[in-house]
Amino acid sequence: MQQDRQPKDRHRVVAIDGPAASGKSSVARELARRLGFVYVNSGAMYRAITWHILQHGAGPDDSSRVAQLAEAARISCGLQNNEARIVIDDVDPTGHLCDDEVNQGVSLVSSLSRVRKVIVEKLRSYARDHDLVMEGRDIGSVVFPGTPYKFYIDASPAVRSQRRAAQGQRDEIATRDQADSSRAASPLVIAKDAEVIDSSDISIEGVVNKIIARLKRKGLAAVR
Repeated sequence: MQQDRQPKDRHRVVAIDGPAASGKSSVARELARRLGFVYVNSGAMYRAITWHILQHGAGPDDSSRVAQLAEAARISCGLQNNEARIVIDDVDPTGHLCDDEVNQGVSLVSSLSRVRKVIVEKLRSYARDHDLVMEGRDIGSVVFPGTPYKFYIDASPAVRSQRRAAQGQRDEIATRDQADSSRAASPLVIAKDAEVIDSSDISIEGVVNKIIARLKRKGLAAVR
């Protein structure tokens, strides 16, 4: 899938990418709090649309039907406690984002270029009105390639598997990594100008402190 570059950002965006269970969500949420920026979890949007599609009886492998449902969905993007919140067709799917069926289907759904086009547009809309910390798998490479603030959070497969199990998630790390890295549409990659941080042996606070120190060196204002 060929992605166009996003329009010139009206607000600042810190992109946090990385594989499943690397710690990027916890890091991004805490970083947003420290900066006073809005926190956006792009993965939650793909999970939300996956749940919506499942509610309509479509299988994640039915690419045509999945794309149709995604394009027809009325997606509202708002904020709650300075965090992004998505509502689809007037239904809030937040409580279902980690359902087993969603875990099993989200990789297939998010691999479709037509689905990603819908979600990328919604993700970019947040930057029209807010400074953001946005986390995902293609934020620095596709969604906001123009931001100078890009970080890639990683951890060893063993550590990530332990974290996933502690979260009560049953999806296999190796399987998810393969799916995310090999998909044709916006695969998981390290953006060429992203700074890589290994969180295997560092606390969330430690990773956030590293990022803030690097943001200060890049001249980002309003860093606390």
